[in-house]
Amino acid sequence: MKRITKIETTQNRTKKKLRVAAYARVSTDSAEQLASLNAQKEHYDRYIKSNPEWEYAGLYYDEGITGTKLDKRDGLLRLIADCENGLIDYIIVKSISRFSRNTVDSLETVRHLCEIGVFIYFEKEKIDTGKMEGELLLSVLSSLAESESRSISENGTWGIQKRFQNGTYVISYLSYGYENKDGKMVIVPEQAEVIRWMFKEMAAGKAAHTIAKELNEKGIPSKKNSKWNSSAVSSMIRNEKYTGDVLLQKTYTDDRFNRHVNRGEKDQYYIENHHEPIVSHEEYETANRMLQMNADEKGIVRDCSKYNRRYVFSGNIICGDCGCKFKRRDLKRYAAYVCSGHIEDKDSCGNVGMVREESIKAAFTTMMNKLICGRNSILIPYRNMLKAASASDEQFIRLNELDRLIEENADKKRRLTDFFSKSFIDPAVYAGESDNLLDEESRLNAERNLLARQINGAGGARDSLEDILKFTAKGKMLTEFDEQLYKRFVDHIVVYSKSEIGFAMKWGPVFRERIG
Repeated sequence: MKRITKIETTQNRTKKKLRVAAYARVSTDSAEQLASLNAQKEHYDRYIKSNPEWEYAGLYYDEGITGTKLDKRDGLLRLIADCENGLIDYIIVKSISRFSRNTVDSLETVRHLCEIGVFIYFEKEKIDTGKMEGELLLSVLSSLAESESRSISENGTWGIQKRFQNGTYVISYLSYGYENKDGKMVIVPEQAEVIRWMFKEMAAGKAAHTIAKELNEKGIPSKKNSKWNSSAVSSMIRNEKYTGDVLLQKTYTDDRFNRHVNRGEKDQYYIENHHEPIVSHEEYETANRMLQMNADEKGIVRDCSKYNRRYVFSGNIICGDCGCKFKRRDLKRYAAYVCSGHIEDKDSCGNVGMVREESIKAAFTTMMNKLICGRNSILIPYRNMLKAASASDEQFIRLNELDRLIEENADKKRRLTDFFSKSFIDPAVYAGESDNLLDEESRLNAERNLLARQINGAGGARDSLEDILKFTAKGKMLTEFDEQLYKRFVDHIVVYSKSEIGFAMKWGPVFRERIG
């Protein structure tokens, strides 16, 4: 006898809820803005939980952070990471400007989230990125948001410049030793004593790293409650604010929101007797003279590399384990180099051995003699290989062709936008064509950048190789370390262990040598 089993419809089964998260941001950490953030938190908490088809997946936020730099916004980065880990299905944001005021970051982030099936709803603009024409509209509005951000920045800069000029500018981030009371810089007594001691010790001839070491040994915390170092001490000794004066606009932000040290690109304003001093001008000048004398002795040049090649290997040795640079140590019987990463945190780097300076020099001499002896078996075959892979006429022709195609692509996008603004084409058609042009632009730029790197890289390596071929053709063996030859042929050194290092040559390969 037949047996029949009824299979119930799935319509009545419990539908899986959409996991919805919200993102909020305030651009300053003022009390008003933080109150706004709290209001946003409460709004999204009620808004998401009130929808029976949604499951509250949390609120992600950044406070006191600019909207122009994605890599500085930990809250948004955590949100993206949770989306990638499959914890979130849908995101709600108040507006595009709250999400990002950088067009490139907006589009790249939205595209990435769409690729993994996570869509965003912008409340103010009523844009759902899950819809076909959403990205088109998002692109236009992101550009407006970026322009708005630039306009706000320019207006803010203008206002700051005026306050610089009339002396009413209030310094928001105060130096160690001062605090802000009613918009005025007021001395913190216990910190001021530390500063006076630092200036006194510097004037007596102590080095910055010695002062930093003594501060750490005394358990005195820095402004950020971290360890003192020579850079922090030197910076404080050079800080004119401790004399009661202020130099304004030491840094500036360019039109791409990147901050730079002001080396004369922008006007600066020096205000005398701005606040109560901690040290006198005489104490300041004496300490700075000693600081400069120490720097001159060590070959340190401000606004340049930290070491002006006082030692041939300074800043040029890299740890093969953690990637940090090696620091020089003058011991009683010899000079050696040790990994800075291992110095800071022994658990972060397994490269525990010191490398003697004389061992490095001996290894370089040995390596160069091997190349001189093996010129025909090592260098010439390598040159032949580079020639085979060198830029051909076809590559240069293709590079020019890519430049032409990229320019044509830009013209097509301009015409397409013009047609759309005049309502000559349908939004859906515009969105599709715009996506195609963006994809083509991305592909063309990627190919061009790769080709340019190949041509330029091969050219530089070829020139360096020809240089060492000329040198080794003489066949004269080295009897001692030659600093000029090292600088001429070696890009950097890699330390693999206390018994093996590698010389990364300017023409490409890394030659390993055993050391004693």
